[in-house]
Amino acid sequence: MIYTVTLNPSIDYFVEMEQFIIGKTNRIVREAKRPGGKGINVSRVLKRLDVDTEAFGFIGGFTGRYIDEVLQEEGIRTDFITVHGDTRINVKLRVDTETEINGSGPAITEEENERLFAKLERISEDDILVISGSIPGSLPADLYGRIAERTANRAGKLVVDTTKEYLLSTLPYRPFLVKPNQDELGELFDISIQSVEEAVPYGKKLVEMGAQNVIVSMGGLGALFFNHDYALYANVPEGKLQNSVGAGDSVVAGFIAAYLQGKSVPEVFRYAVTAGSATAFSTGFCTSQLIEELIEQVHVTYL
Repeated sequence: MIYTVTLNPSIDYFVEMEQFIIGKTNRIVREAKRPGGKGINVSRVLKRLDVDTEAFGFIGGFTGRYIDEVLQEEGIRTDFITVHGDTRINVKLRVDTETEINGSGPAITEEENERLFAKLERISEDDILVISGSIPGSLPADLYGRIAERTANRAGKLVVDTTKEYLLSTLPYRPFLVKPNQDELGELFDISIQSVEEAVPYGKKLVEMGAQNVIVSMGGLGALFFNHDYALYANVPEGKLQNSVGAGDSVVAGFIAAYLQGKSVPEVFRYAVTAGSATAFSTGFCTSQLIEELIEQVHVTYL
């Protein structure tokens, strides 16, 4: 089973306007809402790729119920912990550019956190656990490291998509996959990365530090992959950017889906990169059909 953990989920409210004037009444041209949070995004993309998952984390209030209901309507199993307070709402405002206004989310108690760890007891060597996104301020900063230790003790595969100290805390436990983007990779080593060439030694460094597989997504520059046997580069296909939300999560989902199909490492990487681009070129998440249409444009190079 694939389990995804979203500690601070949201309702993502997408708003499009022709113009936005501060201090005035502004009219919405188009609007949409959907469950949000990086782990939830991975579950939703995997469902589109015919891979079953179970989503858990923390939800609360009417906004939390909405998330749970939508996921179950989509055929995604859920086992969320209900907390006091309302799950947050994140506003994605698009005028000429996209602006995000993100809520803070409810406080999580120690007892609720312990219930999360109780759920991790079901992880076995045949399972993959995805942890992604930030850790709410009410939870211990070392939470991902503790989850990584628990998963390693139970021989499960851990996928990590988060930032700086959160990601670094998991590396001693040899996560199966980590996926920083270009900026996040630079933050890990307190440098600015501007090119593929500059990213290569730091991607390799993450393998030396414990990651079994590393994907570094670099937007229009392409993506890099590293493990002890491979160093790979892939370009991204041509297309019009429609949506920046969930592209990185789609890379993670694409990697898992292709891995479960038994594809070779270069083909797993190629499929993952294409899945991310397919979401970026869509108003929602990628589909298998669009991935298949785009994948012939994606070429993997050995470094």
